[in-house]
Amino acid sequence: MRNSVFPSNPRDYDGYRFVRVMAFLFLLVVIVRSGIHLFAPDGGANSIAGVEISGPDGNNVVALFHQWGAIQLLLAALLLVIFFVYKGLTPLVILSLSLDAPLRALAGFMGELESSHVPPGAALNWPVFYALIVLFIISLLKKRTKA
Repeated sequence: MRNSVFPSNPRDYDGYRFVRVMAFLFLLVVIVRSGIHLFAPDGGANSIAGVEISGPDGNNVVALFHQWGAIQLLLAALLLVIFFVYKGLTPLVILSLSLDAPLRALAGFMGELESSHVPPGAALNWPVFYALIVLFIISLLKKRTKA
């Protein structure tokens, strides 16, 4: 498995094309999500996540959401560069994306976010995680060549 995640020639991917297409779609979702956190007036804190921002600490919450979006966008851009320049690292990119859900779960366990409804990220965390793990496993498979 190590040779599939860190191939000797990272510029070539000899797996299935649909894996790269799906990985790219997941990357696009991360970029859009990051952009919303960075550029939405409230960082998506209240308008999307339902977090109360009208109190005295509301500006701090919004600032944290904006900063979260900035770092997400930076990491997504780095993954996008790796994805296009080093196609052979597709499994590593997918594995990186899949680690988002368990790390968010850990963060939520350490301090639960209070909101008026379940934020989309929390609702979709585990389904996306399982989908990415399946995609990761498929990404490790080599395409059969016709003899």
